[in-house]
Amino acid sequence: MLELHDATVTFAAPGGPLVRAVDAVSLTLPAGSFVVVIGTNGSGKSTLLGSIAGTVRLDGGRIRLAGHDITRWPEHRRARLVGRVFQDPRAGTASSLTVLENIAVASQRGLRAGLGWATTAALREEAAARLGRIAPGLETRLDQPIGSLSGGQRQIVTLVMATWRRPELLLLDEHTAALDPAAADRVVQATAGLIRADRLTALMVTHSLTQAASLGDRLLLVHRGRIVLDVQGPAKRRLSADDLAARFDALRRGDQLDDEAARTLAELYA
Repeated sequence: MLELHDATVTFAAPGGPLVRAVDAVSLTLPAGSFVVVIGTNGSGKSTLLGSIAGTVRLDGGRIRLAGHDITRWPEHRRARLVGRVFQDPRAGTASSLTVLENIAVASQRGLRAGLGWATTAALREEAAARLGRIAPGLETRLDQPIGSLSGGQRQIVTLVMATWRRPELLLLDEHTAALDPAAADRVVQATAGLIRADRLTALMVTHSLTQAASLGDRLLLVHRGRIVLDVQGPAKRRLSADDLAARFDALRRGDQLDDEAARTLAELYA
């Protein structure tokens, strides 16, 4: 289970006032939840994920994961509990190593270092089985450099690496945004299948309203650092991409009105 209590992250805007990228967010994700997070550019959704992963430090509030208070844990310590896949297919992998060697490195995450062969026959067999289950054909490329794979194939390998030791939480930070539509669809299908098969707890940020409507059992809409919409169950299943587009339009209109009001006040008191 993931629990956030009044999580707050504040940044200094260049030449401007302090901005709350995450504004006193409280959230509970039961184990096994698949939650999709959407929001406009600069809404704070990726900062929220970063604060959970440990790449962004909270200014206030607490984070608990699997019964541990991880608020002050550094990123490398959280990596024992958290798997993460980034937008860039190259992130989190070593291009010159083979697919199997990259998986071998991931298989040792959180374990004590020791002497011994990393790419064992047992590891090869398990890696082939896991890749073949979610991306048939990819298991035949274990001995190729991971840098020779397409972006979509590399993201699928990265997904397997991030979940190799079954993390308490899987963070997906716009992990299909850099892919062409066909590759993105393959990665999305692999992601959904893996989360479902392994009953993972996942938090996925996406810019795709189609993905947001069709994936997961809960949806969060983040705006100006706050969760302004939290939908789950039957209400989530009824959501369409058009419904979400209408929500975005309403938020944008509201922002325009706020900006216009601010300009009017500035003129009145100039």
